[in-house]
Amino acid sequence: MEPASNRAARTSPVAPLSQQLFGAISLSTKSADARKSLELAWDKYENGMYDPAADEARKAAQTDPHSALSYAMVSFAARRGMPDAAALARAKTLLPRAAPDEQLLVRWMTDIQGHNLLPAIASMNDLLKRFPRDKHVLYVTGEWLFLQQDNDRARTLLETALQVDANFPAALNRLGYLYLDSSNPDPAKAAASLKRYAEVEPSSPNPQDSLGEVLREAGEDQGSLEHYHAALQIDPAYISSQYGLGNTLTLMGDFTAARQEYDRALPMAQNPMDVLYVKYLKTFVYFWEGKPVEGRAAFVALAKEATEKKEPNSQFQIGLAQAMLAADPPSELGQLKSLSAFLANPLAGMSESDRGINRASVLRERVRVLALQGKSEDAKQILSELEALATASRDQLIGSYFESARGYLLAAEGDFKGAAEALSADEHSPLALQQLAAVQEKLGNAPGTEAARTCLKYHRSSEAEWFLATHSSAAQSN
Repeated sequence: MEPASNRAARTSPVAPLSQQLFGAISLSTKSADARKSLELAWDKYENGMYDPAADEARKAAQTDPHSALSYAMVSFAARRGMPDAAALARAKTLLPRAAPDEQLLVRWMTDIQGHNLLPAIASMNDLLKRFPRDKHVLYVTGEWLFLQQDNDRARTLLETALQVDANFPAALNRLGYLYLDSSNPDPAKAAASLKRYAEVEPSSPNPQDSLGEVLREAGEDQGSLEHYHAALQIDPAYISSQYGLGNTLTLMGDFTAARQEYDRALPMAQNPMDVLYVKYLKTFVYFWEGKPVEGRAAFVALAKEATEKKEPNSQFQIGLAQAMLAADPPSELGQLKSLSAFLANPLAGMSESDRGINRASVLRERVRVLALQGKSEDAKQILSELEALATASRDQLIGSYFESARGYLLAAEGDFKGAAEALSADEHSPLALQQLAAVQEKLGNAPGTEAARTCLKYHRSSEAEWFLATHSSAAQSN
């Protein structure tokens, strides 16, 4: 008889088994560590921790450099902050090596970052058909539809996720926003969903941060401050709650305290984009306190800083606010034209999907200003450009920008019925909702007027559109 050690030495090694994401989606990687890092990255993403999610996905990619989903997850999470074009390209290169189910997920995650969203929609539908009761798939697709302003389908997917798991934190969080940010806002239901989120995730700052934001939008400023402070008690470096305090205090008219909170947020910033964003928010305080000259000067300096730091997303964000808060329509139109030129070609650090949306927002604002100035022919020319962009991209958000821009033009031409129908396509723009209320009033549609004003009521923010909707005569309809 042979010694046992000799028999074992001649046994053929067993190949390691492939992994499954959350026990459901087959992966090409055979590394349990890579799978665990992916699951942790996904969990962080679902809880609104986008930079940590991207970092965790990078760990998975380091563990298995051939994992397509690891790179896709890096780009998917990073797109919510500083895009990672290299990870996106690597995910596409590795796609043929991925397992069949993994390929569906990778295609969708990468397709949504492209210029034409038709493949993304097809990939999403295939993914949902394959995993109709997977709460994680339901969440990420529902969240994307919410960002695309497809509220009805987003709500269906997220509520289905809660049917699978009644205590699913990510769905409770996103539904809290969706119940308020819709054509039929329900602030009580929104708060209830977020309070349930806080109950199931008591050690996370994000539920408190979400409550702070939603309560501010609903006009409950004191409650907003309380929940932002609660988030900072859990995590003193939670930057969104820190600058959230500044946003709420700005709307409350406590400008000195608002500036102090923004200043406290700056040391918490993890990257140049965060620094620029906090400074961007702080600049609005000048306008709210009635010092537009100082505000415009601050935006000029901030735009220069963003250019020097080569942050295209910040350059766009600052540039659009700077234009919308310009001293007069000719100045705004000139700045908007320059911003369109800036966005005309691909930009390093800005995804093609975001570039398309940004282009559309600038074109819509140009149409709005031209229409209000009675320059219908010029407005029609810009509207035609926006229509072509919407048709080429198949992006629902860009489509809603086109419709609302068309609504501004129709209102200026006296076609109030057509204007009301077109403006109804965008439930998220304070200026579009304000114009919708105005045209419904001209039509004598009292219920429609009230519905638009109610929807507008729950979009309170310290930024440009809400400021214009509540302060500037330039935002009023003719």
